[in-house]
Amino acid sequence: MKELSLDDRPREKLLRHGAASLGDNELVALVIGQGSRHAGVLSVANELLASHGGLHGLVRSTPDGLSSVAGIGRARAAQIAAAFELGRRALARGPQARLHLRDPCAAGGYLLPQFGSRPVEQFGIVLLDSKHRVLRTKVLATGTLNSSVVEPRDVYREAVMGNAAAVIVFHNHPSGDPTPSPEDVALTRRLAAAGVLMGIELVDHIVLGDSRFCSLKEMDRL
Repeated sequence: MKELSLDDRPREKLLRHGAASLGDNELVALVIGQGSRHAGVLSVANELLASHGGLHGLVRSTPDGLSSVAGIGRARAAQIAAAFELGRRALARGPQARLHLRDPCAAGGYLLPQFGSRPVEQFGIVLLDSKHRVLRTKVLATGTLNSSVVEPRDVYREAVMGNAAAVIVFHNHPSGDPTPSPEDVALTRRLAAAGVLMGIELVDHIVLGDSRFCSLKEMDRL
């Protein structure tokens, strides 16, 4: 970045004017740190964003996908993935807050920043106390690009071990579209029936997309 004036270099620009003053490519360049032998860091950042459809696509990329761009090796791909994960965690409240998930909107708002926009499907559970306050959240299964495998026994084993009075289950659709599939509806009904037998309430099943979510409770599919 020596060819840039001092005020135009991303690091100096951030220190002078704040992080909000930087473009997406400049922020990515700062995470990467330096360019390659053949391209400057801003050029590498621009190529990275262009090849993944912008920042929205970049956040859903795997380290292997990131490292397919010239100038991005495994170490830099790991830096980028770590930066996005930190952002997700910063948006999510910690369990010490004992967040109260009163309705589907609260549940979706809690889960979407953490588990939406994932490149592979994950299925997880939110353990709740008797007042529907969050005890713990855990991913139970990670699948391929379009499926994950989970059984009611996996869900309720975790609930029993965590002394949960109720649970919310969730999974993401890597396609970005949170519309529940027939398989999602069938699994939800199996889980609800098992919950009745176990005496543990299934509060909701939240399907996460990129920026939206669907509640099977709201859709009257429980």
